[in-house]
Amino acid sequence: MVTTNGVFDILHLGHITYLQKARELGDVLIVGVNSDASVKRIKGPKRPLNDELSRAACLASLECVDYVVVFNEDDPINLLSDIKPHIHVKGGDYKGKEDSIVEKGLVERNGGKIVLVEVVKGYSTSSLIRKIIRVFRE
Repeated sequence: MVTTNGVFDILHLGHITYLQKARELGDVLIVGVNSDASVKRIKGPKRPLNDELSRAACLASLECVDYVVVFNEDDPINLLSDIKPHIHVKGGDYKGKEDSIVEKGLVERNGGKIVLVEVVKGYSTSSLIRKIIRVFRE
């Protein structure tokens, strides 16, 4: 069983590629999605752009995603404590900073491991939002 988590506010190629790579690591992929309240605490009052049900539905429609769970906390600790994944996937941007992964200790204590998956360069929700703003201001 493989897990990952995130906001997934505006689904893009970077997300899809990341999720496909995560799914290749096991038989079942469970994606934890931050609730709207959690996103506001983490990203600020103007986010998310898409509500949690819309974000969860978009993720659930992907062939590589088996289950989607919305969680209210700012990190997935409680979710992972319940699921106890064999593998928990994080983005390659954590390379060299593995000790900063909040859920690392819990996953390893439960017999799982953290696997870093490279992200597709040039794709991020924040950069997409900036591009949309720039294009529509012109």
